[in-house]
This record gives sequence, C-alpha cells and structure tokens, in this order.
Amino acid sequence: MSSEQFQAAHDSIYITGRLLLQYLQEIQSKRLAKENDTKCLQSIEEDITKALYALKEHNYQLAVIAPTKTGKSTFLNAIIGADILATEAAACTVCRTDIRHIDVGQVPRFLEYRHGKRQPVVIAEGDGAEIHQKFLERTQYIRNHNNPDHTIRFEIEYPIEAISTLSSLAGFTLIDTPGVANGNREYHYSTELKQITLESLRKCHAILFILDYTSSTESLISDLLRDVMENRQNLLAEKRKNIYFLLNKADKTIDVNTENNDFIKKLEVELAGFGLSNPMIYPASSKKGLLAKLIQGDTAANSHTKEFVKLFLGEYLEENEDGEVRVPQPIEIASKALKDSGITTIQETIIQNLTKNYGWNLISDVLAKLDKAAKAIEDSLNTELKVWGMEIEAFKNQVKEYREKSESVTKKIDLVKNFSEAKKQKLITKLTFEINIFAENAKNEIQKEIERLAHLNTEIGNTTDLKVTQSNVNREITEIPFLGESSIFVINERKATFVEAIKRAVVNLFNSKTDNPHSQVYKLRVATREDAQNIRRAVNEFFGSQIQNWWIDTQDQLIRQGTRSREELVQEIQEQIQQISNEITTSIEEALKIELNINCIQFPSFEFLGIDTEIQSQQEVYARLEKGTITESDRTTSTNVYQVDIPFEDKGDFLEIDLYQIAAQVKLKIDEQVSINQEIFKQVIDRQVTADFRSAEQQIKDYIERFKDEFNYLVSEREKPEADTEEILVNLQAQKKQLNEYLSELNSIRESLNSWKPVLTVV
Repeated sequence: MSSEQFQAAHDSIYITGRLLLQYLQEIQSKRLAKENDTKCLQSIEEDITKALYALKEHNYQLAVIAPTKTGKSTFLNAIIGADILATEAAACTVCRTDIRHIDVGQVPRFLEYRHGKRQPVVIAEGDGAEIHQKFLERTQYIRNHNNPDHTIRFEIEYPIEAISTLSSLAGFTLIDTPGVANGNREYHYSTELKQITLESLRKCHAILFILDYTSSTESLISDLLRDVMENRQNLLAEKRKNIYFLLNKADKTIDVNTENNDFIKKLEVELAGFGLSNPMIYPASSKKGLLAKLIQGDTAANSHTKEFVKLFLGEYLEENEDGEVRVPQPIEIASKALKDSGITTIQETIIQNLTKNYGWNLISDVLAKLDKAAKAIEDSLNTELKVWGMEIEAFKNQVKEYREKSESVTKKIDLVKNFSEAKKQKLITKLTFEINIFAENAKNEIQKEIERLAHLNTEIGNTTDLKVTQSNVNREITEIPFLGESSIFVINERKATFVEAIKRAVVNLFNSKTDNPHSQVYKLRVATREDAQNIRRAVNEFFGSQIQNWWIDTQDQLIRQGTRSREELVQEIQEQIQQISNEITTSIEEALKIELNINCIQFPSFEFLGIDTEIQSQQEVYARLEKGTITESDRTTSTNVYQVDIPFEDKGDFLEIDLYQIAAQVKLKIDEQVSINQEIFKQVIDRQVTADFRSAEQQIKDYIERFKDEFNYLVSEREKPEADTEEILVNLQAQKKQLNEYLSELNSIRESLNSWKPVLTVV
C-alpha cells in the first residue's frame, strides 16, 4: 500500500463518512420539524463524528534517537524543510521536543510545557527565524541555569515538508529526544537515553536511530543500543519493521562505494546479534539534504547558500569536451543534491511503511465504525418499514416483551462486570508482586555494593590510595538471590561498581588499622569537606542511576505485561458482551420477523488509550507533589527520585561517612518509590480496565436503548390519526435507497482496503 493509495483510501472514507453524517442529520432534522424524538439516532451521530475526527487528527509519531554530535537536529530540520531546531554545534537538545505538523498558512508557534502547569507558555510565534532563535536561547538558558522553570518539554507547530502533500497525515509529529541528560553525566546519559528508547519502542509508530558514519561501529552499538537490546530479541524482531538506522554525515566519508558498504555490513552483523535481521540502514547527508531543500524551496538565507557552495558545489562541477569547467548555480543542482543526500529516500520509506501498517489499521478501524453506524441506520429504517405494515396492537405487545427481555439482559451484563473486576484485581495483584520483587532485589544489590566497598575498606591503610583491581572488585559479584519467582526483574552484567564511583570521586580515603572493629569498616574517612561532598554526589549519581536503570527495565516489562493482559481481557469482555448483544438481535428478529445486522462490539485502536500514556501522566502528578532534598541541578534528570541527603560527621582531623546510613537511606528511598509506583499502576489498571468494560457496556446499552426509543417513537407515530402510511413508506424507501449507496461505497472501500492488508510477521 503506497502513501498515494493510503491518501486515496483516506479521502474516500472521509468523504463517505461526511455524506453519511449529513444524511443522518437530515433525517434527524425532518423528525425534529415534526416535533418527534431523535434520541434513537443520537448515539449513531456521535460514533460517526468520533470516527471522522480520529481519521483527520490521528497522531502518527516518529521518534528520532541519537547521541550528541551525530547531526540529529540537522536531520530533523531536513525533514521539516526549514532551519528551525538549533544544531548541536550551538546547543544539544535538553528536553523532549515535539514538532507538530500544521498546514501552510497557519501560524507557526514555539510552546514550552512546565511542571505543574496545564497550559503551555507561548515563547514565539509567526516567524521561523524567530522560533529558531528563541529555541536556541531557551535551550542554552535551561542547560546553563539548571532548568529553573522546570520545563518538561517543548512543542513546535510548523509545516513539515516531508508530509506536506499528504493531508491523511495531518496529525504527524516528529519527536526530538534529548541526546544527553543535563550536566552531561555518564550515568544520567545512559539511563535517560535508555528510558527514552524503551518508551519510543512502546509508544511511537516508528523509531529512527541516527548513527555517525565517522564513528566506529563498536562504540555506536555499545553506547546507544546494547543496553536496550539485550534480552529483547523477541521484541526487536516484532518491531523490526518500525525501526530504522540512519548513518549520518555520509558526505564526510572518503570512499563511499567501499568504506560505506563495509561499514553497513559490519553494522548489520552486530544488529543481527540482537535479533534485528535485515535491519533497515540508510546512509545520508542531512546537511546536504537540508541546504538543498532550502535552496529548492527558495527559503535559503545567504548563509545557507554560502555553506552549500562551500561544502557541496564542487561535487557538481561540469566539464565540457574542451576541458572547460562550468560552475552551476545552486538552484540548478538543488534537486539532484537533495536526491543524492539520501534524505528523500528515508523519509519516503518511513512514510510508506507508516501508512502501510499503522495507517491501514487506523482507516480500517474508522471504516468499521462507519459501517456499523450505517448498518444501525439501516436497522432503524427496516424496523420502521416493518412496523408500519403491522397491526398497532400486535406491535405494542412486542414492545412490552422487548422491555422485559432488555431487563433480563441487564443481569447478564452484571455477570460480565463481575468477571472483569475479578480479572482486574488479579492483574493488579500480579503487577504489585512484581514491583515488590524489584524492590527487594534492588535493595539486595545495593547492599552488595556497600559490602564490596566495606570489604575493600579493611585493606586500606592510612593515606593509602583506593586501588580498584579485578581481584578485589569482581570476586564479590554473585548471582542475584531472588526472593520470589519473577519473570520481569533482571539485572544485566554490571558495567560499573560503587567502588569505581568512589574512586573517581575521591583520590584518598583514610582508615586506621590500629583499632578496627567490624563496624568501623563501614566508615569512610576523608580529609576535606569537598571530598565528603564528592562522595555524596557519587553516591547519588551511582545509586540513583543504577536503581533507575533497573526500574526502567522493570517498568518496561510491567507495562508490556499489563498491556498484553489488558488486551486479552478486552477480547474476553468483547466476546461475552457480543453474545448478549446477539441475543437481543435475535429476539427482535423473531418478534418482528425481520433481519437485522449484527451489532458489533468494537474497541477501535483510536479509542484504546495505552497504559504508557496514563502511567507517565500519573508519575508527573506524583513528581509535582513529592517533597525532597533534590538540588536544582538534579531537577531535569529522571534519577532525582532516588536522591538522598547523606550526613557526614566532623571528627576534627577527618570527616566520617557511615555506609550503614547510606544503605539505609537508599533502601528507604526505594521503598518510598515502590509505594508510589504500586499506587500508580493500581490506579491506571483500575481506570483502564473499568473504562474498557464500560465501553462494551455502553455499546450494548446504546443498542438496547436505541430500539426502545425507536419503538416508542413508532408507537407514537402509529397512534397519530393524521399519519399517512403510504406516504411514510414511500419516504422510508427513498431514504433506504440513498443509504444503500453509502453502504455499497463502504463495502467497495473495504474490499479495496483488504487487498492492501499488511502481512503479520510471526515472531
């Protein structure tokens, strides 16, 4: 399914849906003109309106993930077709930035979202150059002043050139992820990047990793992907069609044909080891692509044109038969340079795959919703046609029986509700248990690190450097003694130890060997207050990052497990409510001797809000309420929730820090966060499973009430002495004829859509 086919199908569905809505509203208007009730048609109108809104506004997300200095901002600018984002030479991305597509002619805006504020602050609007400058200024200010306004994300509303011809992707959003955490700390860097990557794999429709052609493959894999990819082969294989790799700065490679191919082959082998067979890897020059787009679109500033001439014009010099060299104008070669840059290839590939997979699912769900609405109208018309041919008293008896039947059905719905509640509580208990396992094993790992340092402390003499060797560090590492059966909590091979963190923080540690009882080995002694502060910082950075890293893995698995369980439960609810709905349909068919459509109980993807979004929203609420001793410099990092205030005692000649107190405070902080996260998961699962049941319940109740209202309306109409049965039947037949045209069109679209149905990959 090409993007052009998707656009055509999208337009056909939208046009047909609008005509169907207009048709329904005309029927309602005619009834209202006669002072008749239209309640039986209102829920149908609402369903059509929701479906059309989802079709036009669905938010397709492409997340771009990269370490610093790989040209991420330049690539995003190339996709946008404007120099909006500050390049990494000027400022690295300090917080998530969403670039939302708007139509040409709308006013571009730069918005800033802050903690505790529901509405964003408008930083700039109207001019692309001003947005670029303000974006640069805010980025530098936040980085240099430790985020005093508690900014959580930016949003830029701007036309995105890559999808400008596809109105079907009006809700397209580029997500610029932070390449490095505030302060450029090693621990925070890897933790933040891992969290962003896992969130993107769960939530986004496509993920693009940008790698630098000029870097080595080994460092790229280990720094950016290894920690995320380990133990996730099945997930990566499942998501393979949504993951892309861009090898940026291809223009800086000397021998493109040889060196690039070797590079790609080596990278393919590395990625295959993580379950990514046949990965989608694209070499590109984002700089060339951006400058070529600007020149081609006649929006390039003088500085852009000069840069293009300096960097790329030499590749396009023309030599005639006489050996004379002609220098073409930039505008003459802009189109070819854009193609050569590789930018159009990757943007077209991503867009096509996006529409072929997620786009198909969306329009299929919308089409199903419209088809259900059209068939509900058809049932209404067929019922009216049938009733106008019946004896009024016979019909009244059928209405009475229907009311009794609908009341008995309510009890069956309650049984489904009880089933749903029991399953919900079981899921909450399971997730709560897993979080407890995380807490106990995390505290166990913390204690191991403390014991390792205490053990080494017995070997430290007065003013002796703390030596980190293979013999005194790794011999303490043992397999984690799990406190319960858990399929979630996993600690990968340790990349750093607490001993090494302390070594980097303080060169010299004291300990007296003359009087060294067991408890004394848990005391760290330093000469200066600065050393004590450095240890405090090292403790918070190391443990905060390690625990957060473990929690990111655990939360990722919890969300996936919760999502799978919820989807299974939704399917069970759907099947049980569908059976009840079918009983209602059958009873009406038998009573009126009529054939009705199946009232499909639906859970369309555009109405199925994921666990991830609500978890994140709830965590932000708790973060705003939480009080602690977090310093301003830590407020932009995700590891701040595990920050602790570590006291030290002045002994005159030295300062002393108690490892027991460190362990106790860190463990207490773990317990606090576990309690919060358990409550968050409990609330989210409770709300969503309850909402899932209510959705199914509402669909069958709407169905029952629609026929109640329809029957009441028909009884009222039949009892009017002035009613002209023949005229009414003629009008109903005309309405049905028009409706059949819409049903036929919807069926034709479905047949066409099914021919493009994406093939599911079996993992």
